[in-house]
Amino acid sequence: MTSHAAHLKEKAEKASLGFWLYLMTDIMVFASLFATYVILRNGTNGGPASQDIFNLEFVMVETFLLLVSSFTSGLAYLAVRRGLKRRALVLLGTTIALGIGFLTLELYEFGELILAGHGPAHSAFLSAFFTLVGTHGLHILIGIIWAIALGDYISKHGTSPDALRKFSLFVVFWHFLDLVWIFIFTIVYLLGIIS
Repeated sequence: MTSHAAHLKEKAEKASLGFWLYLMTDIMVFASLFATYVILRNGTNGGPASQDIFNLEFVMVETFLLLVSSFTSGLAYLAVRRGLKRRALVLLGTTIALGIGFLTLELYEFGELILAGHGPAHSAFLSAFFTLVGTHGLHILIGIIWAIALGDYISKHGTSPDALRKFSLFVVFWHFLDLVWIFIFTIVYLLGIIS
């Protein structure tokens, strides 16, 4: 192995290690936000509770968009792995569009709640809700930006081993966000409506 190839391999290994360390810190952040939400979910300050303001059908549409985007990101990864550049870009573009759709619905929900007077400053429950769900939404935005940059990289450099490595990290991140959303859907929305 040449010194240049060894340097590139070492650089890739450090980037992968950095990603996994980042993901571990993200798990701790979300665990803290979930714990905070569970503790504060009954702190309504005489205002609305979760069953008064959540629309499960609306949240189901959000969930559907995110689950499908996770599926298309996995298919895009397989396309990159097989060297199918055009298919990978189409599937990645679909993932981005679905992510934007999810984020748009989340922002719409936030806007509707704030317009109805149920903003984050109204109660501990709403503050915890906006913080948890908003942090997830911010991560979705970061994932969309990452996916756009990844699409640009693949369109310029093709489906190289480096592109595959970068794509694999993105897919892990996107699936992680999907998993976090399943917890949000269950703990915040589903249990919030039936409790």
